[in-house]
Amino acid sequence: MGPRYQHKIKTAAELREIIGPRPRARSVIMCHGAFDIVHPGHLRHLMYAKGKADLLVASLTADEHILKADHRPYIPQELRAANLAALEMVDYVIIDANPTPIENIRALQPDYFAKGYEYFAEGIPPRTQEEIDTLDAYGGEMVFTPGDIVYSSSRLIEAHAPKIPLEKLLALMESEGVDFADLRKALHGLAGLRVHVLGDTIIDAYSQCALLGGAPKSPTFSVRLERSDLFTGGAGVVARHVKAAGASVSFSTVLGEDELKTFALRELDTSGVDCRPIIDRTRPTTRKERFITDGYKLLQVDRVDNRPISERVTRTLCDALRDTPADVVVCSDFRHGIFNRQTISRFSRDIPATALKVADSQVSNRWGNILDFTDFDLLTPNEREARFALADQDSIVRPLASELFRQARCRNLILKLGERGIIGYRSPGPNPREFFAIESFVTKVVDPIGAGDALLAYASLALATTRSIVVASILGSFAAAIACERQGNVPVTPAETEERIDSLERQARYG
Repeated sequence: MGPRYQHKIKTAAELREIIGPRPRARSVIMCHGAFDIVHPGHLRHLMYAKGKADLLVASLTADEHILKADHRPYIPQELRAANLAALEMVDYVIIDANPTPIENIRALQPDYFAKGYEYFAEGIPPRTQEEIDTLDAYGGEMVFTPGDIVYSSSRLIEAHAPKIPLEKLLALMESEGVDFADLRKALHGLAGLRVHVLGDTIIDAYSQCALLGGAPKSPTFSVRLERSDLFTGGAGVVARHVKAAGASVSFSTVLGEDELKTFALRELDTSGVDCRPIIDRTRPTTRKERFITDGYKLLQVDRVDNRPISERVTRTLCDALRDTPADVVVCSDFRHGIFNRQTISRFSRDIPATALKVADSQVSNRWGNILDFTDFDLLTPNEREARFALADQDSIVRPLASELFRQARCRNLILKLGERGIIGYRSPGPNPREFFAIESFVTKVVDPIGAGDALLAYASLALATTRSIVVASILGSFAAAIACERQGNVPVTPAETEERIDSLERQARYG
């Protein structure tokens, strides 16, 4: 938000002091709306209103009160305010923290209040009548602007949403008092933390194939296997991301007695992770094999035993949680035996009281529930997992996230929205907002599997060191974007993340 227009954006109290009480030497007209995308209909509305008074006040509906469509508002309130402030005909802008403009009409007592013609053409709606009654109470007047040009912001957004993720990020950072130097400082401050990761290890296999054709007598693909690449995934790659970021990592997991165990332990040791496995000879090490041809995934075959772990294994993991010094404990749940409603409550009790408690439950296609993790410092589910937990397929995303946040009693929530980025929630307090959105910064999606693990690792560390969920979400989003741009579970490094920060700062400064 440029300083050239900042002086126009006021609080309601500041504006009341500026315009003074009625009667005034200079008349005031007020407009109110979401102004999600300023279009020709808005401009005509504002120009007409400006012609009726000396001062034009544009009042914005705050983000928290816009619930008319999913993923709205598209433009955050700080950026919407800057857009209006940049218009010559607009003298002042306020962001209305109330659900309707009634309170600010009473407080500011504008001489006129302008509404679009659509609020008059087919009869006056109850809310508009309430505004008229409020104006009448002190002698103000309602003005209806011409309606020969009406465009819908929602229709424009649905038809072709503008690509402005950086502009939205900059508006968020400015409102939080965060700059790119702060992001670098937070990134450099991740080293030295003690992190204990508990969770399901998965061996991800990527089998590259050449398509030979279809079988002659059945609808079956025929492929030739060319090579298979193995990666340690699941909670294992979370631990590797955390170690790559500079932290000291202890990793508690359950493995089978097989060759995949040997592979996982070797890769974890090479990465510098202190793995403390429990070997369960009754189950295999989980393996998920994806068969890929020309970049397209044809089939996934899982070799997995999802039976709950035994009481002996549960006690051993509880002891590990209780006895391992940690600044952060991350529960990485893929619902492959370690986590269930009974074990989660026991694990939670044994996490050191001073440790930051984080959980990610990637269980969208299995029986599991992120709400089994209550009273944690950070949860990072995706939208599908949130809908499953709340048995809600209909609500738009922001109320969905708000309800999950409330029921989980967590202090911070990052709801992953895939290509739409993330929405974050935090406990109420002295912050500019309780929720915020960050769009995805992926340049080209190669393999989205594992992006959530990178986000979990970097967001957890950054939250522990900065106590800022906004900074944590930004760094986590950058790490997730990097993970998406290559195939397989390769740990994201601080150098790669800093390069992403540098690139975006250059864009912000126009090269």
